[in-house]
Amino acid sequence: MISGRRGFLGAIAGTAASALLPRGAFAAILPGATDWSPINRVLPPETTLTDPAAGDRAPDLLSRALAARDAHAARITDPGVIGLVDFSAPSRSARLHIVDLVGGRVVSSHLVAHGRGSDPENLGWAQRFSNRLGSEASCNGSFVIGDTYFGHHGRSRRLIGLDPENDQAEVRGIVIHAASYVDHAFVNSYGRIGRSQGCFAVGLNEIATVLDHLGPGRLLFAAR
Repeated sequence: MISGRRGFLGAIAGTAASALLPRGAFAAILPGATDWSPINRVLPPETTLTDPAAGDRAPDLLSRALAARDAHAARITDPGVIGLVDFSAPSRSARLHIVDLVGGRVVSSHLVAHGRGSDPENLGWAQRFSNRLGSEASCNGSFVIGDTYFGHHGRSRRLIGLDPENDQAEVRGIVIHAASYVDHAFVNSYGRIGRSQGCFAVGLNEIATVLDHLGPGRLLFAAR
């Protein structure tokens, strides 16, 4: 998502030297980021989205992520780098952005899957979200990144949901893992990538980069 990446760069340009400043500083840098209660602006479970078309919402998404990081400061023990997933973008776009807040830059952007339950017609858009076990849907909100393990998909990393909208993520086995269906060649063939069972699946060739940057104690924030 080129426009989203550009939006993140513009939004974080003024935050590089102030990424760890108090809330008031963020409000001055990002005038729209005055509501420091992120749960009020996160979609509830089972929300249906009827209009997937969206413009460049990167600055808004970043401000919400900064608010979430602040609200969950006790759990986000490594706050300098965060992962942002822009579910307003189609799955064919690189909508997972790794942001270095201290350096003021987008480190990299990646394709990332959403769950089958979020896109039952397989159209390439995340249309609904759920926190329910068995829904196979993606969930929104703030996640703290947990430990690494080696499972069916190889090296993966656990996620712990911090909001009411995603607090069942660990029980559901929502993790970051690699998948062969997350690939630019897949996009060229089908106009979208494949779907997960709710996990944040990334490409086989990109999992190392993603996990190296999104280590334990860091924030992953997903929203539309």
